[in-house]
Amino acid sequence: MLILIMTLVLIFHRVENRLQTVETQFKELNSAMEKLTQKLQFQDKTLEKQMGEDELWISLLEGRFTSVEINLFYSYVSEMLCCLHSCVRVKLPDLVGSLPTLASVMRRKGKNQRIRLVWEAVLEMLGLQEGDILALCTFFIIHCSEAQYYPANQRQKYTSDISTMITKVVKNQILRESLLCAVQVVENGRAQRDPKKIITLVQK
Repeated sequence: MLILIMTLVLIFHRVENRLQTVETQFKELNSAMEKLTQKLQFQDKTLEKQMGEDELWISLLEGRFTSVEINLFYSYVSEMLCCLHSCVRVKLPDLVGSLPTLASVMRRKGKNQRIRLVWEAVLEMLGLQEGDILALCTFFIIHCSEAQYYPANQRQKYTSDISTMITKVVKNQILRESLLCAVQVVENGRAQRDPKKIITLVQK
């Protein structure tokens, strides 16, 4: 009887050890699956972002807009980017001399944490996201050589509702939403309307 009990205890002990081993292996497998899932999700988001950027470039290069539409959009984009640049510089008074253009801010924010934090704070303040800036800068770069800046009073001659125009004629969702954000910033009176500043807005 004693031998039987000892045998059963030994068997239970082995079973318990085996269960612990299986549980450990399961946890390791589950952890590996979670990491793989996160990696795949990240890759999916990266691919989706790249496809969106490619679609944006293709949409802009196809040139579906009239010259008046381009000039109107360009004017709002210019003022919004000028506002963004000015807001960053105001919050970094000691770095004004080293941040003469928006391009200089965008180059340095990746290496300078202070500039990056201010950049993110200004974007949030203006209701913008990084994707909006990418889309608007892309539009600006493609059209800056041909577009004409319209001051606010001149824009009223072409349309009394720029948001409706954008919604109707801009088919690319990324660009459409970014342009609407730019209009909102400008119409809220937070953009600077100085053509001289806008001319040198984005320079390398």
